[in-house]
Amino acid sequence: MSPTGEPFDPSLIVFAALAIFVVWKLRAVLGVRVDREEAPPAQFRAPLRPAPLPGAPPATDVAPPPPEARWKGVIEKDSAAEPGLDAIAAADPRFDGLGFLDGARRAYEVIVTAFAKGDRDTLRPLLAKEVFDGFAGEIARREQAGDTMEIAIVAIDSALVEAARAEPRLNEITVRFAVRLMTVLKDKAGATRPVEELWTFARDPRAADPNWKLVATRPV
Repeated sequence: MSPTGEPFDPSLIVFAALAIFVVWKLRAVLGVRVDREEAPPAQFRAPLRPAPLPGAPPATDVAPPPPEARWKGVIEKDSAAEPGLDAIAAADPRFDGLGFLDGARRAYEVIVTAFAKGDRDTLRPLLAKEVFDGFAGEIARREQAGDTMEIAIVAIDSALVEAARAEPRLNEITVRFAVRLMTVLKDKAGATRPVEELWTFARDPRAADPNWKLVATRPV
């Protein structure tokens, strides 16, 4: 008899055990789904580490990569940027080097294209104020002179971290871009040229805003 006085049906145990088994198998095959209230903005965000593959053990059970492989594909071998990246990762566990470089490549394309078009609205949230003022000043000069510019990114041949540092309120990463650009000025034929530039991105690791902003550029 059950506590309520109703006859006890042994088949309930079988059905309960079957339900638990099915749920367990689904979790093992599909993983755990986490819903978002809204999609992340299509800006240069501080990337999260990739989600584990379905059925993979928790991240806490995964051994960290060896030091020589930690920043593979992010920096050149024996780069002086390695200690700075280690410090940034320690300050922000969400930081992922390869994800950051993927975002940096996309930011380069968006910023260069928006600058050529004079699109201030696109540039503003991606640039620090001082950099935006410089870009906006050049756009205004072109507009006053009646000049037009078109830039096509033929290829980003490489993008590697050149330098990195972590401070209590600021993480900074400098990326060396090797790029082939096609530049077309008004009434002139276009020409493809190789370009190497250093772009520095910064972010306050304590800020709610997850976006990195461009704070400096210079040619190599």
